[in-house]
Amino acid sequence: MLGKGSKLYSIFKSKCPRCHEGEFFKYGVSFNPKKITTLHDNCPKCNLKYMMEPSFFFGAMYINYGIAVALFVAIFIIAKVLIGLSILKSFILIIILSLLLTPINLRLSRIIWINIFVSYDKKH
Repeated sequence: MLGKGSKLYSIFKSKCPRCHEGEFFKYGVSFNPKKITTLHDNCPKCNLKYMMEPSFFFGAMYINYGIAVALFVAIFIIAKVLIGLSILKSFILIIILSLLLTPINLRLSRIIWINIFVSYDKKH
């Protein structure tokens, strides 16, 4: 399921969606705003153009929104129901964790978005 050739492999390893060998992002996870979502122009291995058309990754905002909402609901349920924090403390926890996880969310949404449109190709 997580082996080479699956979409999950490309998503969790941040690899090119077509060859699963080239790196998708230029830099590792960082809090530097200029480096968070900086991509290679093309895959270093198979030369897939990542920015297929102008503004291609605007659609990733919808993926990011879905991830963020799911994260907020999960944090609230854990904080309020399981741990028993007050509503105010639960919302403070949501804000803190969402700020800390923003770089990961942004990267994850972009790699998921491109994996929707590009499939693995053994030839590359």
